[in-house]
Amino acid sequence: MDTMLHGATWMLPEGASSTSMVVRDGCLMHATTGKGFRIDLRDHLVFPGLINAHEHLHVNAVPPLPSVAPFPNSYAWMAAFDDHFQHPDVAAALGIPKSIRLRHGALKNLLAGVTCVVHHDPWHPALDDPGFPIALSRDHGWAYALGWPDFGPPVRGSFEATPPERPWMIHLAEGTDDVAASELTQLDQLKCLGPNTVLVHGVGMSPGDISRVIGAGSAVVWCPSSNLTLLGCTLDPHRLQAAGRLTLGSDSRLSGSRDLLDELKVAGAESHFDAATLLSLVTIAAADILRLPMHGRLMAGTPADLVIVTNRGGQPAESLAGLGRSELRAVVRDGAPRIADPDFADWFAAASIEAVPVWLDGRPKLMDRELATPELLAMEPGLCLQGDFGPHDPAIGAGL
Repeated sequence: MDTMLHGATWMLPEGASSTSMVVRDGCLMHATTGKGFRIDLRDHLVFPGLINAHEHLHVNAVPPLPSVAPFPNSYAWMAAFDDHFQHPDVAAALGIPKSIRLRHGALKNLLAGVTCVVHHDPWHPALDDPGFPIALSRDHGWAYALGWPDFGPPVRGSFEATPPERPWMIHLAEGTDDVAASELTQLDQLKCLGPNTVLVHGVGMSPGDISRVIGAGSAVVWCPSSNLTLLGCTLDPHRLQAAGRLTLGSDSRLSGSRDLLDELKVAGAESHFDAATLLSLVTIAAADILRLPMHGRLMAGTPADLVIVTNRGGQPAESLAGLGRSELRAVVRDGAPRIADPDFADWFAAASIEAVPVWLDGRPKLMDRELATPELLAMEPGLCLQGDFGPHDPAIGAGL
């Protein structure tokens, strides 16, 4: 059955437009008839599902390193983390099957309106589950980092094996010392700096390095929260953004922000980009850089992966900027609501989705039962079934 989303303002590629669209077989279509289940979205804005350009899905429930001292580079942080592996809480978190931890990382993203993620780690069979909560970048090439060659594919070999039409990703220049500052030159000497190269972090790059990145047609995933936590500073994103060579990632909770919505707040504070520019980093710019034509834009024929919010007036993007995950009215994946406010109960029923009532950061929500499994709820602070705790429980309201 078709679902007509009526009366909303849609953030289409050509700009905001008040129109109606139909969800058919999980995809968006232009509304041509009034048939089907109808949802009144007057006074609402519909955005494309967000794209998180850098994640490690399987470690979001692992307790972070307690040290707050800045490290000279990520390799020093990794060395410090070796001892942390012995902590009982870390061992317990890593003892959870990886398939469940990957699904938890996906849930963390979906709750924040993210419907597509780049997972920067070895592929796992759980990611091919047809019911996996989010879409994933597939068939992209990757290496982990120049200074950690024993993990993941070899740098040059993986770059050469990656088709030019697919992105190739690597952590690079994640530091403030000479080690980090030298890495772009090393990568260039390996002949791995090209139009499909996507560098993650890039904090140690000089202005000249940024010019080389732009000149090569490469791009950078900016993860300011992780950079500030590990290194005490982040890169200046302005030239990369102006050249269309910048996107945004949350990294995992081991070093980064709680989710991509929180990352957008940090990015705004660090850059003073306006709301529309910030939104582009996790939609259109991300889709272009990551070669994801079916994501990041609302167009007929694309998956109906949507974020629905109340129209607060002003420029449309301002209605999303600054929101926390519990303030989203609905997150839609493949045309069906997955987490939404209780007044969307009829939509869950029409989509044949069994909804269960939950608390999300102290607010009542309905959630797809397939996502509200006991093991996932136990792993996600701020989320629980209604009745397990009261809405004002501090652990829920904090959402930490």
